[in-house]
Amino acid sequence: MKGNYGLTMRGIIKNSADEILILKRHPKSRTDPDMWELPGGKLEAGEYFDEGLVREIKEETNLDCEVGDFAIAIQHDYPHKRTVQLIMYLDDIKGEFKISDEHTEGKYASIDEIKTLKLSGCLQKVLEKKNWIL
Repeated sequence: MKGNYGLTMRGIIKNSADEILILKRHPKSRTDPDMWELPGGKLEAGEYFDEGLVREIKEETNLDCEVGDFAIAIQHDYPHKRTVQLIMYLDDIKGEFKISDEHTEGKYASIDEIKTLKLSGCLQKVLEKKNWIL
């Protein structure tokens, strides 16, 4: 596939039980409908990646956060676009969790539970490359 790349930022948010926050995409979504993913999204033109990630997390989860350490970068191609996805750990999580209209569900889940779900291609790649350890 030829074409320009888009940059997508995703965040790993963990609770005190070491469970990971995941969101289920809306069934009418153009990308990965009805699949579970990490929160995050596309950057806007000229936006710094850390600021874009904080914005996306707020839009999708209503949570405030700070960008922590780098986790992994992957390339993930969709039928209509190519992306490079940077996944970062998020720290200092504050606020009341509430999902946006882009998603139908959201929850904290253990890796064992996540393994049983229908995952987005990106999340599947991330977990396989990280040997299912986030």
